[in-house]
Amino acid sequence: MFQNRYDAGRQLAEKLASYQTEKPLILALPRGGVPIGFEVAQALQAPLDVFVVRKVGPPWNPEFGVGAVAPGVQILDESSLRMLGINESDLKGVIEREQQELKRRLQLYRQGEDFPNIAGKTVILIDDGVATGVTTRAAIQAIKK
Repeated sequence: MFQNRYDAGRQLAEKLASYQTEKPLILALPRGGVPIGFEVAQALQAPLDVFVVRKVGPPWNPEFGVGAVAPGVQILDESSLRMLGINESDLKGVIEREQQELKRRLQLYRQGEDFPNIAGKTVILIDDGVATGVTTRAAIQAIKK
């Protein structure tokens, strides 16, 4: 369907062309969302920024998102937890590590700069895919705050 993330971004930009008049802010989730967001931002002549979210997975399968942390937000998918037979306390160490990594990446990417004011703006949130949706939900909740 796509040759690579840049191609995906160009194709997505075509679909989002009508938003150019709204002067949107493009927020991309590192790492995979950034090349896609770059292409969209270029095409829409819109500013691009990163938005950091960290997936929380069970210790034996960290790629399976049962939760996520974002600035000021922590969510857990209760149905996934029930399905796996785990609870929040089982994830305490994972959550703490991901919160620390979130802080580290925020410092690395933001370098002390404040997050842009998004009040009243159209925001387009971009990632390179959605599996369980927990990172997307956490990003949306944090952006709304």
